Amino acid sequence: MNKYILSIKLILVLCLSIQAQTSDIQIKVITEAENEPLLGATVYFEALEKGAVTNYEGIAAFADIPDGKHIVTISFLGFESLESTIQVPSNTALLFKLKEGGNELDEVVLQSTRSTRTVKKIPTRIEFIGAEELGEKAIMNPTNISMVLRESTGIQMQQTSLSSGSTNIRIQGLDGRYTQLLRDGFPLYGGFSSGLSILQIPPLDLKQFEIIKGSSSTLYGGGAIAGLVNMVSKTPDEEPALDIMLTQTQALG
Repeated sequence: MNKYILSIKLILVLCLSIQAQTSDIQIKVITEAENEPLLGATVYFEALEKGAVTNYEGIAAFADIPDGKHIVTISFLGFESLESTIQVPSNTALLFKLKEGGNELDEVVLQSTRSTRTVKKIPTRIEFIGAEELGEKAIMNPTNISMVLRESTGIQMQQTSLSSGSTNIRIQGLDGRYTQLLRDGFPLYGGFSSGLSILQIPPLDLKQFEIIKGSSSTLYGGGAIAGLVNMVSKTPDEEPALDIMLTQTQALG
């Protein structure tokens, strides 16, 4: 009977000793320059094949790490990786600082299907309304670009709302929803809401108009069945400039 009790005691002692050989640890990662915690830094024990990611406080928690010396690798995008040997359990806080400058991404080359070309090399006929003509029309009505376009051949300005003054651009007799409006090459409001974008853009902000009449849907999408109007903005100068324009209207009655 005493032998059985002794055996049980030995087993309990062995279990307790085995359990005592592992520890729970926390590793904190901060920046070297500002001592700010790093969120998302990777902490990895290669020999144990264990890893964790730091939280918003810069802490990575590990459970059941065997006592002894271990090599830990800490890495984060934009910072130099750090490899260090730690002792588990540790009498001091496991704090590591990463230096900026490492793990930069390789160069990325972006390519686009559109490119800048001269008017002579573009297969589609483009009409221009330059800055001089825009300036003349702006003197007459500086708040609405419809006056600029209504005198171009093949373009009709159709007012769709008396209350808001909303206007659609009709090219070659087709409905205004088939006209694609661009601002510096980027689509504006289209379809039934195209008149809203016209009223929101004063001629004083524009350098020129580029007009393509006919089907251009292969280059600019399905909304350019009738054609498209590209409004090119003025390029800001380094020195500030101020333009003041005074207008007056009157009516009888």
